[in-house]
Amino acid sequence: MYGWIWRHLPGNAWVRALISIVLVLGVVYVLFQYVFPWAEPLLPFNDVTVDGQ
Repeated sequence: MYGWIWRHLPGNAWVRALISIVLVLGVVYVLFQYVFPWAEPLLPFNDVTVDGQ
């Protein structure tokens, strides 16, 4: 998959590397701004139960 993306990016190796970094940063931004906040209520991490006292 990464090889396919690399071959389809325009420019030489330096331009491809720069475009790849921008693409990775864009994916991380979308994940933190939209995907993780949407999925957070669906995850059981805040369901804490303590038995005993």
